[in-house]
Amino acid sequence: MDQTEKLLIGIENILSVASDLVQEVDRLKCVEEECQILKERLFLKQLMSSEQDIFALALDGHSVREMQDTLFKEENTIKTQRRSILQKLNVSSMKEAIDFYKNTTQTSSQNFTNYHQEIFQKLVKTS
Repeated sequence: MDQTEKLLIGIENILSVASDLVQEVDRLKCVEEECQILKERLFLKQLMSSEQDIFALALDGHSVREMQDTLFKEENTIKTQRRSILQKLNVSSMKEAIDFYKNTTQTSSQNFTNYHQEIFQKLVKTS
């Protein structure tokens, strides 16, 4: 076997390993996305379903009034549920709760958007 053949075999081996690495990186990206989604869901599990609805709307920047219109609930009910969320998350404002959620879940913006839009769509369907 001459030098050229040895080089070609070496290059083929390197390309094969590179291809395997690319596939492994893709697999790990999928695993990371799945982990982030699970973190989000685990985070939200500490909230009751109605609180999750409120939190999803808060993530979208909805006011208490807009939450009332969307959820067909009284202002006091919305405010009580917001206070409950703040207590459960041990924070003093909804902004702090949202920041805490984002930091805790380290969510990519696409997954973050997809999950809370999924909750919002559920709300719209039941309205």
